[in-house]
Amino acid sequence: MNTTVGEILSMVDGRLLRGDESAVLTNFAALDQADADCATFYGNEKYRDQLEKTRAGLVLVADERHEAPGARAVALVANPVIAFDLVVRAHGALPPAFVPGISPGAYVDPEAELDPATVSVGPNASVLRGARVGRGSRIGAGAVVAEGARVGEDCQIAPNVTVCHGCEVGDRVILHPGVVIGADGFGFEFEKGRHRKIEQLGIVKVGDDVEIGASSTIDRARFGETVIGEGTKIDNQVQIGHNCFIGRHCIIVAQTGISGSSRIGDYVVIAAQSGVAGHLTIADRVTLGGRSGVISSIDEPGGTYFGYPARPFKEERRDAMRVKQLGNLLKRVKDLETRLGDARD
Repeated sequence: MNTTVGEILSMVDGRLLRGDESAVLTNFAALDQADADCATFYGNEKYRDQLEKTRAGLVLVADERHEAPGARAVALVANPVIAFDLVVRAHGALPPAFVPGISPGAYVDPEAELDPATVSVGPNASVLRGARVGRGSRIGAGAVVAEGARVGEDCQIAPNVTVCHGCEVGDRVILHPGVVIGADGFGFEFEKGRHRKIEQLGIVKVGDDVEIGASSTIDRARFGETVIGEGTKIDNQVQIGHNCFIGRHCIIVAQTGISGSSRIGDYVVIAAQSGVAGHLTIADRVTLGGRSGVISSIDEPGGTYFGYPARPFKEERRDAMRVKQLGNLLKRVKDLETRLGDARD
C-alpha cells in the first residue's frame, strides 16, 4: 500500500475534518495498532478509549464529534466499517485472480457438465460423473464436487471442500476450506441391542449468496432437503443437522450446533457456541446470545434470548443479578444468626 489521505477520501467519498490530504499512508491497522503511516477506522463505541489514544495517520469516523486527538488526520464518512472495507479491498492481500481452465492434476469426469473456458478447477480437485459447475466458479485444490452435485455461477469453492452427491449450491456462494455439504445425517434406531443406521437419502440445498466458514458441516436430509436460505452467513466450525431449514439472511456464529429437523426463521442471529435442540422452531429476527441453549421453540418474532435454557434477555438479566446478590444475602443471614445467638445467650 502506498497512497495518500486524499486518494483514500476519493475512494470512500469522505470529507477531511482535520489533517493534510497529501500525507502518505503505507499500511492499515486497528486503532490500537495503527501508527502515523496507517489508515484505520472507528466503528464501535466499545473502542472509544482506543480512538482517544490512537496515533494513526488517518481515522475514518461517522460523527464530527469523534476527534481522535492523537491522529494526524480525521475524515468523516457515512459508514466507517464499509469505508474501511473498501480500503482493505483495494490494498489488502487479495486472493489470486480468477483464471479459467482445468489443472493438469485435476480429474473431471467426461459426463460432468462444465465449460473449461469459464470455470477454474485446481490441482487434485475432482468433478465427478453428472456433476455440474456454473460459469465463473472456482473449484479449489483438492475439492470434490461429487456425483450429480450442482454448483452455481460465480462460486468460490475453497481447497478441500466436499460437495457430496446430489447436493445443490446456488450462485455466488463461498465455501471456505474444509466445508462439507451433504455428509450423512446422524440417524440411528436402537434395535435388538444395536444401533441400526437409518439411511440418509435426501440432499442439501444451499441458496444464492450464502457463505459458509471453514470446517463447517451441513448434513444431508434423511429425506427431502436440508435448506440453507439465501444470503445466510455461517461462521467456522458450525454443525447443522439433517432436515434443518435455515431461513434467509441469518447469521450463525462459530461452534454453534443445530440439531436435526429444526426450522430457523429469516434474519435470525445465533451467537457463538449456541445449541438448538432437534425438531424446534425459532421465529424470524430472533437473536440468541453466546452459549445459549434452546430446548423449546421460540414462536415470538424479534426477541433477544440468553442462557440455558434460553430465555428472554430481561428475565435472564434479572436472574443473573439475583445470583450476584446471593453473596450479600448469605452474609446478612449469617449476621442475623449471630445476633440471634447472642440474644439467646
